Amino acid sequence: MEFLKNPAHRAWLVLMIATAITWYLGEVGAAGTAAIIAMLVIAFIKGRLVILDFMELREAPRMWRILLEGWLILVSSLILLAYWISLK
Repeated sequence: MEFLKNPAHRAWLVLMIATAITWYLGEVGAAGTAAIIAMLVIAFIKGRLVILDFMELREAPRMWRILLEGWLILVSSLILLAYWISLK
């Protein structure tokens, strides 16, 4: 398949599949810690794909990748922390 030779096309396909999975989880009303963590992991993967492939930072200087991926880790961690605090 010629389409999948381009890394951006592969990333786009993964993003579409991940979006469909999170949409499905929301539609069926998936609840609980496992569903929340699954959706957060999917969102993290999607964010990383956008940063590396669509913002073209895969080949950029390491500082930029660390900065943006660090931001993504920080935001994901804060969301997870907020969810964990809300359980109490």
